[in-house]
Amino acid sequence: MEGPPPDKVCSLIRAADVPFMTIGGRPVRIDLDKGFLEISPEVITTISGYAATNCFGVVGMAAASVGDGFVRLLKKESISRGVRITTDEENKSVTIELHIIVRHGVNISTICRSIIHEVRYIVENLTGIKVKSVDICVDSIMSD
Repeated sequence: MEGPPPDKVCSLIRAADVPFMTIGGRPVRIDLDKGFLEISPEVITTISGYAATNCFGVVGMAAASVGDGFVRLLKKESISRGVRITTDEENKSVTIELHIIVRHGVNISTICRSIIHEVRYIVENLTGIKVKSVDICVDSIMSD
């Protein structure tokens, strides 16, 4: 039996290459004993954004102005704009794509592994939704 595809880490990509649509897909449906529960992609993006920004070495979520290719740091209230959620065909699991800004001098691969683990754990435990993969794009590095 083959497991889910491995999580990917895209590091230091050009901001102009990243479409910054916050969410994609429809609400994820979870069947319960006495009905069902639908969780909107907006809820998952917010949870994912907060989980990622609470990890060591993450300055914040990134958003890009597609026209000029500059990366900008998002405020806490706009945190979900650096997250894209897609659902699978059966609408049972999600793929999470995070666009982050990291602190200068930290080990990027170590931080990304930590973020992948943390985001997967928090989303699955808070929502009950299976996370197929967490993909991270490091859009910028900031110094203190």
